[in-house]
Amino acid sequence: ETSGVCHFAYDDEETCIAEVRYLLSLLPQNNRENPPRVETADPVDRRSDVLLDLVPADGNRPYDMAKVIEEIVDDGEYLEVHERWARNIICALARLDGQVVGLIANQPQVLAGVLDIEASEKAARFVQMCDAFNIPIVTLLDVPGFLPGVDQEHGGIIRHGAKLLYAYCNATVPRISLILRKAYGGAYIVMDSQSIGADLTYAWPTNEIAVMGAEGAAGVIFRRQIAEAEDPEAMRQKMVKEYKAELMHPYYAAERGLVDDVIDPADTREVLVRGLAMLRTKHADLPSRKHGNPPQ
Repeated sequence: ETSGVCHFAYDDEETCIAEVRYLLSLLPQNNRENPPRVETADPVDRRSDVLLDLVPADGNRPYDMAKVIEEIVDDGEYLEVHERWARNIICALARLDGQVVGLIANQPQVLAGVLDIEASEKAARFVQMCDAFNIPIVTLLDVPGFLPGVDQEHGGIIRHGAKLLYAYCNATVPRISLILRKAYGGAYIVMDSQSIGADLTYAWPTNEIAVMGAEGAAGVIFRRQIAEAEDPEAMRQKMVKEYKAELMHPYYAAERGLVDDVIDPADTREVLVRGLAMLRTKHADLPSRKHGNPPQ
């Protein structure tokens, strides 16, 4: 919870050994093999209509991303890594149609799902682990940005956030990202956006890809008009409404090529499985070099 040194903690030995067995069942014997695939009775085309109720359309309302993951993966089973540390982001191993995947997801229930120093390091380490063992990566985005504050700035949030950016850019495994609601600013970029090499990018109709929220953006862009208006508050509300209508409608991202498709949330499981199947033979070579130069 404090240092993030321990990945898992259990109350008794039997549970610990059982979970170690489960962990090993999700990993290959070495980096030259693919993770073990198993048969599953969970249909690929299982619709998840409950997702429409789990995730509120209002971007300011929190929800439990763990429940979204349970609804998408095979039989609702997953193994969360570093569950108690940096809880504003979820890193988990699970299966989709029997294939092992690494899931990275913002957790709106904790700090509104922002990225901070610890969350960036946690996710970066997990991305590198998945890439080392040929595990495809699925990223679920609902991120309002990086956590602001003096402590974060003095702690080097830019430097630590760059670790996540580096990890994604360096990964050669299949990468799929899905934007559920918010995807703001630099946090959107480093969470496996299309601009840093995501193979497939999907979005729900509630997606909002922008530099910042409409309220903040309108206050900056239309500052002069608001200040000169007879009723500044009314003008601000008008500008916010116009900004949302023109730049934050559901298909804005697709029109500009930021996502490959806007999908029905209920079809999320099938879309992800089909995407992973298409990317199964992906092969990418890294530049010839002694080693990379990651941010520290």
